[in-house]
Amino acid sequence: MSVDHVTLRPVAEDDLPVLERFLTEPETATPFQWFGWRDPDRWQRKWAENRMLGDDAGYLMVVRGEEGLGFVGWRKIRPTPSTYYWNMGIGLLPEARGKGWGTRAHRELVRYLFAHTTVVRIEADTEAENIAEQRALEKAGFTREGVLRSVGFRDGRWRDGVRYSILRDDLPDMR
Repeated sequence: MSVDHVTLRPVAEDDLPVLERFLTEPETATPFQWFGWRDPDRWQRKWAENRMLGDDAGYLMVVRGEEGLGFVGWRKIRPTPSTYYWNMGIGLLPEARGKGWGTRAHRELVRYLFAHTTVVRIEADTEAENIAEQRALEKAGFTREGVLRSVGFRDGRWRDGVRYSILRDDLPDMR
């Protein structure tokens, strides 16, 4: 199967062990998403609450055929009382990284969010040292907006972040 066969689908209960790996296996979340031990039942509670598809946030599985590669997620950001946009992220299993599947998953999530919500902006953040994620965002059509100095604490030190965005008008078929 090619990169084009990477798709998104709702999280099923059978997918929860894949998601839990990001909370219980440092080697799965490393190098940029391991923030120490976290509540391993977090995903189970979110799934029981709303099948991980809410009005303010959601998660979808990234799959290639039947193979679970990881997940994408988004959350609502409200800069003013009458405005919101989405902030999105991705978590791919180590064996799924470096194959272009993350770029495809980013594109699919952008299309999904623009097709099913009225937002005009979607943003994504990553660590400044996460060059692979920055390349994936740029290949998916995101524009680098700037560096956020000392925005996140991980592995004993403060880390700079980089913010990217994509606007509805950036995609010709979404206007």
